[in-house]
Order: sequence, then structure tokens, then C-alpha cells
Amino acid sequence: MSNTRGLYEISGELDSIPEGLQLVAALTGFTDAGGAVSQVGEYILENLSNRIVAEFDADSLLDYRARRPIIYFDQDHLSDYQPPVLRLYLVHDELNQPFLFLNGYEPDFRWEGFSAALLELIQTLNVVSTTWVHAIPMPVPHTRPVGVTVSGNRLELTDAMSVWKPHTQVPANALHLVEYRLAQLGHPVAGFVLLIPHYLAETEFPMAALAALDSISAATGIIFPTDRLREGGREFVSKIDEQIESNADLEKLVGTLETRYDAYMEGTSLRSPLTDVDGELPTADEIAAELENFLAFKRHGDDQPGETMGL
Repeated sequence: MSNTRGLYEISGELDSIPEGLQLVAALTGFTDAGGAVSQVGEYILENLSNRIVAEFDADSLLDYRARRPIIYFDQDHLSDYQPPVLRLYLVHDELNQPFLFLNGYEPDFRWEGFSAALLELIQTLNVVSTTWVHAIPMPVPHTRPVGVTVSGNRLELTDAMSVWKPHTQVPANALHLVEYRLAQLGHPVAGFVLLIPHYLAETEFPMAALAALDSISAATGIIFPTDRLREGGREFVSKIDEQIESNADLEKLVGTLETRYDAYMEGTSLRSPLTDVDGELPTADEIAAELENFLAFKRHGDDQPGETMGL
């Protein structure tokens, strides 16, 4: 196992942390479609009582030049600096049930060391299960529930919730490695990949955060106060619907995605709601062009978002 020395520092006494808690993890990094992970972190820490259990060493784990921290320039002097943080928190849910929450940046360096350090904490605290979330852009419609793909060794969750079960290679993130190591040890672990409408991937989509919290609840029984988030999601979707209804190309795009999604969910021969009629995934360039066009239309209120929106 990799050397974990110096990768994290304990805050307070671990003896004060109840054993047998569940761990929830949400790290921002490689992809965060719809701002799902960042919203989850903010929502949990702003709405639930919490305290820091451990903090990881950013100087050892983070590439500052790739993800530069924020410093404030106040006319003629620097007034504040916000260093990136990766912390393990003790949180109490809406029913005062305690759980552990790992939140912050995804490490750039020393993935094996980070994984070993986290497994060390999991074993020290006798964590009973680990659940984590991330989100990727996919050609699915916003008019349907946000789907998830579930990985890990909790088959009851995979069977009940995973709407897409591909055989494919994907770019890994640090929590993929953590999940892989935990599964090797037989530790109960589940990873939820949220499938976010690709044309909303660069926006802060409240329904993405809500789907993440609902997935965590399904896996853990943790109860979150989500009324405000649900209301924000309904308002967001209403505004998107208004924009789409006013533009024929956008209506065509969403209608096509709805047809594919519904056919797939009804158990037709389509392999996935993400493919076209020939069973092919849209290319990254096609998705990027559609997204860029849609966001430009949203920002400027153009009457025509461009020809690439029609599929």
C-alpha cells in the first residue's frame, strides 16, 4: 500500500467520531455536468450541521496551474485568498443521523497515495459503506428524469436504478480508483454517474443536484432537505421549456431525444437512449457544437440558434 504520511491531517480526536457510519463522496475535477457535484457539496455544507474531521494536503495532491485558486484584488492590494480544500466532514442529516462526507477537489497527483489514505480513514472509522457521485453530459432530454449508471458491488442498487449498463472504457477519476480498491476488499461501495442533458452540461442545473441527492438517499437512507432545490429545479425547467418552445430547432432536438429515450425505456431494440437510429453515439464535436450554439442562444436571445441544433 502506498505511503499515506503527510497526505492528510486529523482535526480533533477520531475517538469522538461514531464508528459504523456511511461515507458519501463528491469531488469536483474531470467532469461535473450540470454542476451536480459542486451543487451537492454546497447544499450539504450550507444546509446541514457539520464539522471537519480531516483535511488533505493540497500542496501534495493538486496542480495549482491547472486549477488556479482565487485571490482577491482590492483596488491596490490583495485582500483575500481562497485556497482549494479537500476535507472529510462529520455531517448530521435532517433527522440528525450522522454520516461522513468527503468533499472538495479531485486530486491531480498521487492517486494511489490518496486512495490508500482514504481507505486508511475508512478502516480506522469502521465505515460501513461508501457512496459517491459524479455527472457526465449525455444526449438525453431534460423533460425526462435524470438517469444514472451505477457501479460498484451493491447489486440491489445496480438492478433497481442503473438505466445504462455499457461495456466500455472511460477516463477514470480518483474516486473510480477508490471504488476499485474498496471493491477488492469487499467493502460495500456504489458509484452513481448522473446522465445530464448535454445541452445543459455547462449550466448549473438544479435537477442534477437533486438527482444526486436522491441517489445518495436511496443508497444510504440519509435524508436531505431538498424543498428549496426542488422549487429551483421547477423554475429552471420552466424557463428552459419557454426557450425551447419558441424555437423550432430546439424543439426538434428535444423531441428527437425524447423519442430515443422513451423507446429505450420501453425495452425496444435500441441499445441505449444515447445513440442515434444507427446505434452510434454523437461525436464529441457534435455535442460541443450543439452545446455552444444552445448557450449562445440562451445568452443573447437569438431567434435562430444555428443549424447544428437539428438532429
